[in-house]
Amino acid sequence: MFGFRQLMSTRSTMSQPLFSGDLSSTDSSPCLQGERVAFTGTLASMTHSEAARLVEQNGGAAVEHVSRQLTMIVIGEEGWPLDDNGQPSVKLQQVDRLLEAGAEIQVINESQWLTLLGLNDYREEVHRLYTPAMLSSILGVSVHVIRRWERIGMIHPVRRVHRLPYFDFREVSSARRLSELLDAGIQRQELEDGLKKLPSVQRGDERPLEQLEILAHSLGVLVRDAHGLVIPESGQRVFDFDDPTPEQPDLATLDEPESILFSEVVKDATESSVDLTTKRDWLVEGCRLYDAGRVKDALEAFRLAAMASPASSDVHFQIGECLYRLGSVEGALERYYTAVEHDDEFLEAWTQIGCLHRELNDLQAAKTAFLVALTILPEYPDAHYHLAETLFELDDISSAREHWTEYLKHDQRGPWADVARQRLEVFDIDSMSTTSPIL
Repeated sequence: MFGFRQLMSTRSTMSQPLFSGDLSSTDSSPCLQGERVAFTGTLASMTHSEAARLVEQNGGAAVEHVSRQLTMIVIGEEGWPLDDNGQPSVKLQQVDRLLEAGAEIQVINESQWLTLLGLNDYREEVHRLYTPAMLSSILGVSVHVIRRWERIGMIHPVRRVHRLPYFDFREVSSARRLSELLDAGIQRQELEDGLKKLPSVQRGDERPLEQLEILAHSLGVLVRDAHGLVIPESGQRVFDFDDPTPEQPDLATLDEPESILFSEVVKDATESSVDLTTKRDWLVEGCRLYDAGRVKDALEAFRLAAMASPASSDVHFQIGECLYRLGSVEGALERYYTAVEHDDEFLEAWTQIGCLHRELNDLQAAKTAFLVALTILPEYPDAHYHLAETLFELDDISSAREHWTEYLKHDQRGPWADVARQRLEVFDIDSMSTTSPIL
């Protein structure tokens, strides 16, 4: 068992450091006087080299390797510090052995370290919330996967605004890292053993173990209650893999939703005089099929759901998602419009409408859709970014600049943030070159 003394929290993997300020402006108080500091895992607020400079400026010494002279190790909050074999990082294992041998080493997470240095603004940045589209851009995980993870209870939105979920990167990046390791062939038990050695899990954070359990089952839509996992459609309880009970369900059959032919279901219901809309929850069935990658079957299920609930904006949105993935852009666009006809504050539907109009090169219609979304939620990051890009294509650089700037208030390090910064830098340079006097 690892002997870590401090609680660690986690953070997501992102593509560019958040820390872009002047390191020399940091308070010169030697709060790290005499400390020898190492870093492990990916930092969410800055690069390791920037962190090392901060250590030096605050009286400490940044070291690359773990030794008996080490006095502090900082654990980055971008995902779990797990190596590709599913075990804690080499540095954490080395520190554990030194602690067992009686060494005095502080083990702290990145947020605690930033607080120690008085960089509370960056600590807040580490814990910023993101929309599914922003997560997709930054983490390289498709929006479809993020929505699936939410449906099966592997991640939970911190808040919702007009149906739009906002997530904490720590939880989503944790799910991504666990999924990557499982996909790479790491056995579930090995990965669970590795997680149990991490400081945060030792201190009582069971969430990563729950995420691993849900991922390993891969049963589609599951719900966790006080007694464990349950399949909502049947009420059947799912036991842990370690539970030898013979009542454990057949995972292979549970993971394979049956095929659906819209015409046959309607024909059967008509011939038997049965209301087809009451036979099952077609929306849930469609989501299971969609998550299993069977988009055509999912579309059939969502159409049946639309017959049961023709005014459901969620159903029409899902039909739009299926049609788009099947290559019917204009068909998808109409379904998204139907979704907002039934719920005119459906933010993600308005965003999809704007994006599809832009894809069809109808830039004015795209602009209108994004402006509607911002009327509903003025701080909506996705709409600011897409609107800025649309205005850029319309040669309205002045207005585009405003929306790129606004987007950067919500995201400092994802690919969209990179684009926004690059655009602003280019146009700021152009502006200076056109206004500077000729000498």
